[in-house]
Amino acid sequence: MSSVTAADTASNAFRVNTLAVIGTGLIGGSFALALKQAGCVGRVFGVGRQPETLAQAQTLGIIDETITLHEAASQCDLIMLASPVGTFGPLFEGLSKALSPKTLITDGGSTKGNVVAFARAALGERIGQFVPAHPIAGSHESGPQAAFADLYRDRHVVLCPLPENANRAVEFVGAAWRACGARLVTMKVGQHDDVLAAVSHLPHWLASLYVEHVARDANADLNLQLAGAGFGDFSRIAQGSVEMWRDIFMANRDAMLRQLDDLHDLLGQAREALKAKDEAWLETVLAHAASVRREWGERQKHESGRGK
Repeated sequence: MSSVTAADTASNAFRVNTLAVIGTGLIGGSFALALKQAGCVGRVFGVGRQPETLAQAQTLGIIDETITLHEAASQCDLIMLASPVGTFGPLFEGLSKALSPKTLITDGGSTKGNVVAFARAALGERIGQFVPAHPIAGSHESGPQAAFADLYRDRHVVLCPLPENANRAVEFVGAAWRACGARLVTMKVGQHDDVLAAVSHLPHWLASLYVEHVARDANADLNLQLAGAGFGDFSRIAQGSVEMWRDIFMANRDAMLRQLDDLHDLLGQAREALKAKDEAWLETVLAHAASVRREWGERQKHESGRGK
């Protein structure tokens, strides 16, 4: 894994003449708005399944007009795939039918192994025109109204370059993300999926199951009546897009299962310690977890301050 400095890209040093955003919600919409704010994009086109969503994105100034998938493939310099990862297979198929040699594709998908497999199957020898990416940024809110230009500022974006990618393609996509204010990290596809299963996908899984557990309890109404800040902090991400997270869990199934097996073992140890009244074990684990969380928080503050 390697990091790339997150210096802003000057608008006169980098430009996307024509950008198509497939999925104009939080991820795709914020990408478009960030490039507009940076002054390094010309026309921004929207592609999507729901005309009302595209109309809203145009009203909000996220896109300039709507076009078809084939028009995006044949006319645009850069295409950003920002719809749920479960839709990527048909999207790559559609793009392959009219893909211009000048067009580059990137994405904001939270999983990479399945996305790259979709792309290889559809694009074939043109796979080098796809540079996989994943912005480590988001919100439980969705839709065009949730998009904002600073979503990616001082946030990590993972690039997973493929062996077939030309340096020019990787540099162009990287420059687009840096223009959004992001810090770039590069890693291999498999490593990405393992890491994200641990620190992104598993937390959402646990938050959702925890809320379901509380709701099924015999005292569910009283539980929710008395729930305070701890419940709110832990459960907030359970409000995320059902369609998106369903697709993520299924797409990253193998890595998730490895994480769940390890967590199951740890929960078993914790249960036995509680049953045996092993205060020393509990104190050691609680102290280590608190220390790790504090160090992470301090590192986040330092990196955030460095970006200002």
